[in-house]
Amino acid sequence: MNTARRVFLGTAAWTGGISALHMGLNVNWSEISNSFRSRAQLQTLQVGGLPVTCNLTLPIACEARNLDTSVTRANFDYKRFSGWPEIKESLISGSINAAYMLAPLVMDLVTKDVPVKIVSVGHRSGAVIMVRTDSSYRKFQDLAGKRIAIPSRFAVDFLFLRKMLAKEGMSEKDVKIIEMPPPDMPAALYAKAVDAYCVGEPFGAAAQRAGYAVPLRMTRDEWPNYMCCVLTVRQELIDQNPRLVQDLVNYVQGAGHWLDAERSHRTRAAGVAADKKYFNQDRAIIQYVMDNPTDRVTYGDLRMIKEEFDDLMQLSVQAGTIKAPIAFERYVDNRFVKAAQPARIAI
Repeated sequence: MNTARRVFLGTAAWTGGISALHMGLNVNWSEISNSFRSRAQLQTLQVGGLPVTCNLTLPIACEARNLDTSVTRANFDYKRFSGWPEIKESLISGSINAAYMLAPLVMDLVTKDVPVKIVSVGHRSGAVIMVRTDSSYRKFQDLAGKRIAIPSRFAVDFLFLRKMLAKEGMSEKDVKIIEMPPPDMPAALYAKAVDAYCVGEPFGAAAQRAGYAVPLRMTRDEWPNYMCCVLTVRQELIDQNPRLVQDLVNYVQGAGHWLDAERSHRTRAAGVAADKKYFNQDRAIIQYVMDNPTDRVTYGDLRMIKEEFDDLMQLSVQAGTIKAPIAFERYVDNRFVKAAQPARIAI
């Protein structure tokens, strides 16, 4: 158990309870918005993210932008959060103007009239379903009645699990689903407290690298255009400083192209992201995600494709995450991706 837990030294603690934050939102958003100082004069743009490889384009974008002295607009300040609920509440309150968020969470916020929009995709693929190396589980029928951990029913990982169960003629009712903070999942599998877990990286790779877990399914094989983390900004920032939003999108898009262009770039990225000002993680674990295999998470295709968002929305409706379909235009502003000129990444 201690060996499994040591894998995560330096990883920020994960806070659960996302579902609770979807209850009781009764806020006068226009009144709050009027109290904010103008975003047009921002000298530093804080962008929230989690220490997960699905967010890797963000520290790369921040590092590259802040090293580029030829640009006189605002710098990007990466603000590390411990869980989605904290990012969500900070975005709602306006204490940050931009963040990487779970796409279904953004959809849900929009239904509650929170003024936010998705302006870019952050990654592709990057989720895994892990089982013990010494287990006999090789297909989902083997997991009937078994305990499977997920981060939250609002996580896209849960939708991935539902898709894989359906593919083999099963449903979530055929297994015992447990919500659990991702950093606890490898240790829980090691101790046999759960039989499998579905999660985004690096929490699958850490257990695999330690030798006691193997992937049962990976999104790279089953759902290559999978996405969960999307760049989300407050509407006030879009209205008051669209040039800065475009700048941020340009750097995120540039980071995605750069990460997939050369393997050496991924090695450099692991070093950047591991730093205490970004993920504050073991560099070797991030590097393992980058290499095993190299398309475990991909970043080069960050297009905003309506049909993919519609599919994700329908899966969320079927899972009960979202109560009713939402028009694409309500939660996405794709002008910035369409106008994007991917920034040069020099780190």
